[in-house]
Amino acid sequence: MPALPPLESPMTVSLATWNINSVRLRLPLVLQFLEQHPVDVLCLQEIKCLNEQFPRDGFAAAGYPYTAVHGQKGYHGVAIVSKFPLTDISSRVFCEIADSRHISALVDLGNGPLTIHSFYIPAGGDTPDPEANPKFKHKLDFLAELKAWFGDPSFAQRQLICGDFNIAPHEDDVWSHKQLLDVVSHTPVETQALDELLSGNHGWTDLVRRHIPYGTKAYSWWSYRAADWQASDRGRRLDHIWSTADIAAQSSGAEIIKPARGWGDKPSDHVPVIAHFDVGQA
Repeated sequence: MPALPPLESPMTVSLATWNINSVRLRLPLVLQFLEQHPVDVLCLQEIKCLNEQFPRDGFAAAGYPYTAVHGQKGYHGVAIVSKFPLTDISSRVFCEIADSRHISALVDLGNGPLTIHSFYIPAGGDTPDPEANPKFKHKLDFLAELKAWFGDPSFAQRQLICGDFNIAPHEDDVWSHKQLLDVVSHTPVETQALDELLSGNHGWTDLVRRHIPYGTKAYSWWSYRAADWQASDRGRRLDHIWSTADIAAQSSGAEIIKPARGWGDKPSDHVPVIAHFDVGQA
């Protein structure tokens, strides 16, 4: 009887999101991350540079020759860097405020093209009152506009959104649910708005919680104000990766790279979040 051919194994690809809090200042940390975790696509937020200042040469030398950048001088800014070609690059203005908070691109990671969006949702300031705090009103208006946009039929399939959403939606996404109920990022009006985004219209899958289920604390941000962030471990899960159901079906794992919060003398207060996918055959 002839021997059966060996079974083909799925090809694994991965995507990460990271609020880097200045890509030029922390480029060595990003390159360290990509060396240790060679993801296929990296979405960045708060790059804090103009398009022409983005360190494309550094990423190309590291094996990421394709970039999509929507920058802004000194503030905000988002980008996508990739091992695979990026096409149909676009960005959207929200709330008629010309901040650089969104960029998207079409990429084929091995099983057909999908659209990847990198978002930096407004932080919202310190006071959770839209009447007294214009920044908080901007955040809520931004979320409402997102909800309306996600109702478009184009979001029904082959979509992945990620970035710094600046909301920790669940009790297990914060170090203390009770103590943070009145703190911007975990107030009921914000968490409800994010839950409505997740479940509304075509529906999304939270890929981190698909693989790190509730019941387990998970954080992606630790404040600079903590004297010893690691000892106090007062974190929040502000950084998210969501996808439509068809992409979620290929999701094979997720991880939060907590050690990155302590890298170097000036780390970001956020850490990378990674989602893994099995696509096609190796």
